[in-house]
Amino acid sequence: MKQTDLTGVFELTPRRFADSRGHFSETYNADTLARHGINTLFVQDNQSYSRDIGTVRGLHFQAPPSAQAKLVRVLQGVIWDVAVDIRRGSPSYGHWVGRELSAETGNQLFIPAGFLHGFVTRTADCVVAYKCSATYAPATEGAVRFDDPDLAIDWGIDAQDAVLSDKDAAAPHFASLNSPFTYADAT
Repeated sequence: MKQTDLTGVFELTPRRFADSRGHFSETYNADTLARHGINTLFVQDNQSYSRDIGTVRGLHFQAPPSAQAKLVRVLQGVIWDVAVDIRRGSPSYGHWVGRELSAETGNQLFIPAGFLHGFVTRTADCVVAYKCSATYAPATEGAVRFDDPDLAIDWGIDAQDAVLSDKDAAAPHFASLNSPFTYADAT
């Protein structure tokens, strides 16, 4: 488990046991995470399929009381996965971290509540799975533009080439975000 530049966001790479048939790995173990200080109870699993390279999903969050922590992994393909700190009062408020996640490496990103989350596909036909600590609650969801200039996230693509949902294309700018999260609540 590797701590990223944002406190609470971790990259995990489960061990793989390989033989002539392929490989096996334990992709989630609550006891193992708890030994590293992550005691998140996951209650919902999501999976997305993205056909095209350059498909962007995000940046999304759910506000309390339905705030979500996520454990993200790729089942097929390669993505650039991004977390942005939106905890008011945090020394890293508005800062982002990105990691390439792939089916080949099996690495994962743990993103606690209080962060925006999004990803862009780097290969066609990507399948992404993520565990969530709260069920989907549309009344609490929020979003920020993936290409917001104040965040200056390097997605590795030109913004005009991004494949977006109508909802993500209409997401507001970061400057207009009234974050429901505070750093004191997370510590």
